Amino acid sequence: MMGKIFGTDGIRGRANKNYLLPENISKLGRAVAVHVKNKNKKKKKHFIVLSKDTRLSGYLIETALTSGILSANVNVFLVGPMPTAALSHLVTSLNCEAGIMITASHNPALENGIKIFNEKGLKLNEHEEEKIEEIYFENDLKKINERSIGKAVRIDDAKGRYIEFVKNSAKNYSLRGMKIVLDCAHGSAYDVAPKVFNELRAQVNALNVKPSGLNINLNCGAIHPEKMAKKVKKDGDIGFAFDGDADRIVVADEKGQIVDGDKLIAFIATELLGQGILKKKTIVSTVLINSAVKEFLGRKGIKILEVPVGDKFVANELHEKDLLFGGEPSGHIILRNSGKSADAIVTALFIAKTLNERQLKASKINDLLKLYPSRMISLKVKERKDLEKLNAWKTFKELKRKTGKKGKVIVRYSGTENLLRISVEHKDKNKMNKYLNRLVKEFEKELK
Repeated sequence: MMGKIFGTDGIRGRANKNYLLPENISKLGRAVAVHVKNKNKKKKKHFIVLSKDTRLSGYLIETALTSGILSANVNVFLVGPMPTAALSHLVTSLNCEAGIMITASHNPALENGIKIFNEKGLKLNEHEEEKIEEIYFENDLKKINERSIGKAVRIDDAKGRYIEFVKNSAKNYSLRGMKIVLDCAHGSAYDVAPKVFNELRAQVNALNVKPSGLNINLNCGAIHPEKMAKKVKKDGDIGFAFDGDADRIVVADEKGQIVDGDKLIAFIATELLGQGILKKKTIVSTVLINSAVKEFLGRKGIKILEVPVGDKFVANELHEKDLLFGGEPSGHIILRNSGKSADAIVTALFIAKTLNERQLKASKINDLLKLYPSRMISLKVKERKDLEKLNAWKTFKELKRKTGKKGKVIVRYSGTENLLRISVEHKDKNKMNKYLNRLVKEFEKELK
């Protein structure tokens, strides 16, 4: 291998630099197209669907990817700005061999990225990513014929298809009279999310629905849900904030309180169990799931399978084990009877419908259980040094041993940003803060 393009969640970086320069993007598009043809040699025609969020650089990346794919005689469906989950759905709906989502999710507007999905609507695994990297670096273009060039077609009804798909996930249940605040982060949900809830007759107060290409996630959305929460407290039953590509959700209750993602997972799992549809009484989450959730669900007979941090690991585990529900405390929620990818709009609709049907207030989710005290601090790092070779790693192992079953201590590099994430959870809040501060101080000394 001559280099590595993919991180833990696709490609991410500053737009118009390094691997996100137009010439490199075009080469990547060609490599993906060749990989698709190698996997599907019996097919005469091959199709890849492309979507993006609302970043200005999305135009550049979309055009460069398209040219690279077409040059390898693979056809492209263009659907414009759509949530990541919509792209995942359209891969199978349009019978494509792959899908590519252009987004940097919750990151600032000047950054961008590329997520690639296989023919099943799942994010590529590491093996497939390595295959694409091999083609990219070895320039293995399989004797591309200059007379054989693919076609690009724009799918004009893509949004309508997705809106109907989302509404059908709730059987077009009427939310008449329910007051819902939506914060769309000037991102890919800006159009479809308000339409979904308006068509289901909710009273919708939609915030941050005027993307400029440079204001995505800017002091709004899932990263900054405070204004949304205030709106709900003033005049709403519940509020939902999405990130740039609408695969992540943050919920606020009628009191203006942000609902912890761990509690959201506990609530949905409990409701699915009550409906009798929670397969094998098992859900999937990451190693960051709060221990109190494990205890709470365990008392109800629900088992949690833990995977590494990243919604693609949750999705793949759900697929391999044929399970219904999984999610990350960060707000990536997957309901497999309504899609194979984390879908904030489907999740919002499920929560709103459940509360409405059962005549519950959103604050009931917050009241569901008491979590173990936990905090996470992100340290900016200049270089990703081998953590196990640092002196601070000895401290990490010591504190992990001391914590035992009273919580957890996790240290990891971010998969999407140049950050070290340090998480500590402990039944004793004082010990939690003490351990966290010690780890931050020691890792900071060696990594800054």
